[in-house]
Amino acid sequence: MDRKIRVLVAKPGLDGHDRGAKVVARALRDAGMEVIYTGIRQTPEMIAEAALQEDVDVVGLSILSGAHMALFPRIVELLHQNGMNDVLVVAGGIIPDEDMAALKGMGISAIFGPGTSTQDIVAFIEQNVRRELTA
Repeated sequence: MDRKIRVLVAKPGLDGHDRGAKVVARALRDAGMEVIYTGIRQTPEMIAEAALQEDVDVVGLSILSGAHMALFPRIVELLHQNGMNDVLVVAGGIIPDEDMAALKGMGISAIFGPGTSTQDIVAFIEQNVRRELTA
């Protein structure tokens, strides 16, 4: 039996707006993925620990606060410290174009801005996640 893709959806930092994250979480769940939503105001340490404990294939980060250049690299660093080098890290929210290349260079595989279709997010994850085909 095929194992479902496990996705952690997280809201790092002090951003309290989570409508977009919840829409994406539901779309991923509707596509057959197992989704763990951490809620708002998560520290990088909390997100990395949850990813480790939940043994996820994907970490999806949602941010609107503008703190992405500080928070995202720290999350990626903590994932790597925990040996989670094969975890796909994707991001969404309000991220200026000029920051996207730097974030991708730091280990964020894709950045989905406002208006991205949930089908595109699902397809990217399905095509790029590294996982065992059977449980």
